[in-house]
Amino acid sequence: MSDFDLFKTTEEHEELREAVRSVAEDKIAPHAAEVDETSSFPQAAHDALVATDFHAAHIEEKYDGVGADALATCIIIEEVARACASSSLIPAVNKLGTMPVILGASEEVKQRYLPEVAGGAAMFSYGLSEREAGSDTASMRSQAVADGDDWILNGQKSWITNAGVSKYYTVLAVTDPDGPRGRNISAFVLHADDEGFSLGEPERKLGIKGSPTRELFFDNVRVPGDRIVGAPGEGLKIALRTLDHTRVTIGAQAVGIAQGALDHAVAYVKERKQFGKAVADFQGVQFMLADMAMKLETARQMVYVAAAKSERGDDDLAFYGAAAKCYASDAAMEITTDAVQLLGGAGYVKDFPLERMMRDAKITQIYEGTNQIQRMVMARQLLKK
Repeated sequence: MSDFDLFKTTEEHEELREAVRSVAEDKIAPHAAEVDETSSFPQAAHDALVATDFHAAHIEEKYDGVGADALATCIIIEEVARACASSSLIPAVNKLGTMPVILGASEEVKQRYLPEVAGGAAMFSYGLSEREAGSDTASMRSQAVADGDDWILNGQKSWITNAGVSKYYTVLAVTDPDGPRGRNISAFVLHADDEGFSLGEPERKLGIKGSPTRELFFDNVRVPGDRIVGAPGEGLKIALRTLDHTRVTIGAQAVGIAQGALDHAVAYVKERKQFGKAVADFQGVQFMLADMAMKLETARQMVYVAAAKSERGDDDLAFYGAAAKCYASDAAMEITTDAVQLLGGAGYVKDFPLERMMRDAKITQIYEGTNQIQRMVMARQLLKK
C-alpha cells in the first residue's frame, strides 16, 4: 500500500455507501416528508434498516452483529441522513446507547443486551442530560441509592432521543452524594418496563420530528445490581468516553444532511431559468455552490479522519471528535441555509425538502455537546500539551 492509499476510503466502504444509498432512496426518502409533517417515528425506515443490518452495524460479530468499523458506521449514518435526518438517529442512537456498555460493562452485561440490539429486536437510548444539568453533566441530580445488591433510582432525564421506542436506556445517576464531583456517578441499564420508570410527553421540536424526544422519570425504580455498567463511580468517565466516539456520528449526520441539501440545490438551479438562462449559469450562484461544496468536503474529511481515530482509539480522539462534530454541524447549518436561498421562495415551502433539512441541521450544533462545549474540549486538549 502506498502512503496515498491512506487518504481514500476502501472499496468495501464505497460498496457499503452504494448499498445504504439504495435503501435510503427506495425505502426511506419517500416517507421523509410525512415523518416530518406528522412527527411520527419512521417505522418504515427502521424496518428497512433492520432488514439490511444497517440499524446497529457497529456491534461486533461475537455479539451477533456485523462488526462494522467506525468509518463504516459513519457512512451508514451519513447516507441515511442524506434522505431523512430523523431516520439516521436509529443507527446513531443505537450506537450512543450501547457505547457505554461496549466500553465499560462486564462481559455478562454485554452478552445480555448487545445481541438483542444487533438482531433488531430492541433499540437503546442514552440518558445523561437533565433540566438543570445540560452541558454541566457533573451537576446531575438523579440519584441511585444502594439497597442490598440492588439500587433505588430517583430523578429525571431530559432530551432523550428515541425515548418511548427504545427498550433499553443507559442512565447516569449520582451514587455517592458526598463523593468527589464527577467521580461519584455510576451508569446503569434500565428497561422500559421497569416499575416506576415513566416518560414525559413528546417534545414539540423545530426539526428531527420523526425521532421522539421525551423526558425520563424515575420514581423509586429498583435496578438490579447486575445491571451496573462498569464499577460504581466510573459512570461519568464512561459517559464522556462514549461521547468522544459518538460525536463523530453527529458529524456524519451533519454531512449527510448537507449533502442532501446540496444535491437538491444543484438539481434545482440547473433546471430553473431566469433572464433567459439557467440560474446555474450565473457566476454568483456558481460561487455559492463552490463554497457549499468546499465546506461539505472539508467536513466529510474531518469526520472520516475522526472516525478512523475512533476505530483505533487514538489518544487525540477527544480533539478530533469535537472538531469534526463542531465543524460539520456549523457547515451543515450554513449549507442548508444557502440551499434554501438558492431555491428562493421554493426553498421556503414544503414542496421541496430544503426547509426540512435546514431545520434538521440546527440540532447537530446542539446535541451531544453544544458547539461552544466542543470548542472548550478542543481548547483543553491543546492546553494540555
